Amino acid sequence: MLGLTPDEWVAVGLSLKVASVATLASLVPGIAVAWLLARRDFYGRALLDGLVHLPLILPPVVTGYLLLLAFGRKGPVGAWLAEFGVVFAFRWTGAALACAVMGFPLMVRAMRLSLEAVDRRLEQAAATLGANPLAVFLTVTLPLSLPGILAGAVLAFAKAMGEFGATITFVSNIPGETQTLPSAIYTLTQVPGGEGGALRLTLVSILVSMGALLASEMLARRVSRRLGSA
Repeated sequence: MLGLTPDEWVAVGLSLKVASVATLASLVPGIAVAWLLARRDFYGRALLDGLVHLPLILPPVVTGYLLLLAFGRKGPVGAWLAEFGVVFAFRWTGAALACAVMGFPLMVRAMRLSLEAVDRRLEQAAATLGANPLAVFLTVTLPLSLPGILAGAVLAFAKAMGEFGATITFVSNIPGETQTLPSAIYTLTQVPGGEGGALRLTLVSILVSMGALLASEMLARRVSRRLGSA
């Protein structure tokens, strides 16, 4: 399909792997942060909101450099993790970390809007029937906000598939290890005769990203219809 070379297939497979791990790793923290921002009023709430959305306004290269300073082998977090054999810098796991950070704001925003749209009266009714707060969240809040949560996960996945600046700054562009689709396209545009491969990978990126956006839009419409009929 599309006539991809073995090296190009490696880049596609690595991108899917990195994006999937980044999305799954962000899911629980994303729900927790979205719930805090949607349901709790606490000191420092505005600061937390700003920190969550900071990667959206910072240049991706700056985000990647900050990750390198913190999670590099000589960074305060990276040096400590290295003692346990956990290394992020110049590894595919680092690419997943960078993608997770860049996609986190999109995920949290979609989840937050979905949680805010849940009718609080339904939660109160469940509480009056004897359900504890955790049970209310798992049986009422989470199911009602599930389409928005899935939409946020899809958006984060699409962002991870297209992430370039933070990834290449943090983990470089190592074929077979950290060379994702955007990095492979960049490399192919820099070598003679690489236009064909760059075009093929660009088409793959468009197909994956468009599919993710369409899925996100379908889930958002489901939320709107559900709220409209409630």
